[in-house]
Order: sequence, then structure tokens, then C-alpha cells
Amino acid sequence: MAIADKKVAFLLTRGVEEVELTGPLSAVRGAGAQAVIVSPWDDGPLTALNSDWHKGEDFEVDVPVIAAKAEDYDMLVMPGGTLNVDNLRTSAPAVEFVKAFFEAGKPVAAICHAPWMLAEAKLAQGRTLTSYHSIKQDLLNAGANWVDQELVRDGNLITSRSPDDLAVFDKAIVQELESLG
Repeated sequence: MAIADKKVAFLLTRGVEEVELTGPLSAVRGAGAQAVIVSPWDDGPLTALNSDWHKGEDFEVDVPVIAAKAEDYDMLVMPGGTLNVDNLRTSAPAVEFVKAFFEAGKPVAAICHAPWMLAEAKLAQGRTLTSYHSIKQDLLNAGANWVDQELVRDGNLITSRSPDDLAVFDKAIVQELESLG
């Protein structure tokens, strides 16, 4: 299957950290794959934030999470943003969507605060990962092996710490897509 045949779900809500969405979106689209925004919020555009405070661009939802199925996608990308991920953690359909990717053994990439979803979905146990430093303890409490590195791969899971690591994170996403059969 060519990279042009790949379909990547981006799971987010309002308050997504803009560069953590636009960087990976551009990388995926630039590689020729299809990027699809999936969200529990389907009643209008999602407003991104910059540094959790400043209003950014608006993004349209392509598929409501209740209608999305992991089997329709080759990979899941979860951008961060404190408000974004805190909202996602309270959405049972979003948590189930994430779980479905792991159950299917499909690649999942999460940056900054997005690994919080792994704790919520009870998927952090025994995983080596990284995240923004402020959620380190939450991930340790969920049983993760947290490390302070710009990029960590653990099986089908790719994690990064912050927007400072986006170049490496974006490259890892594209490499993962290229490696899929």
C-alpha cells in the first residue's frame, strides 16, 4: 500500500495546541497521506490555542468520534494542548477510539499533554514514553516508565515532549507511515 493510500486520524477538541496540530498535519499531507480531524466536538469549528492562552486558527471536524472507527485508519495522531487533552479525557467515545487503535496494534503518536489519554485509557502501564513534564507524575502513577527524551518509540507508540520536539516527532510519524505495509 502506497503512502498516498494511508489515512491518519487526528484526535482533538477545542484548545488543541495549534503547532502540535499543524506541524503533524503538514507532515502527513506533505508525505501524500490523508489527514482526518476526528473530535467529540462536532458543533462547529475547533479553535486552536497557542501556548494554552492565545486564540489560534479554527479547524473543521471531518468525522465525529462517535462515527469514527479505528479500522478505517492506518494511524492515530494526538496533538497536545492542556485544554484539548483534558476535554478528550472526559469523552468516553474518544477514550474508546484510542483503545481501539491499541487493540488493533496500529501506530499511535502523542505529543506534549496527549499521553494523558494513555493514562485515562489505562494504556500507559508498562510503556516507556515521554510527555510534557507537568504530566510526568500522572503517567508514572498510571504505571508508565517516563523518560525525558525528545522522542520515544515503544512498540506501536511514538511520544514527544513539546513543540520544541516537533521536527523529530513529525519525521517519526512520516517514517512510521512509510513503514506500514
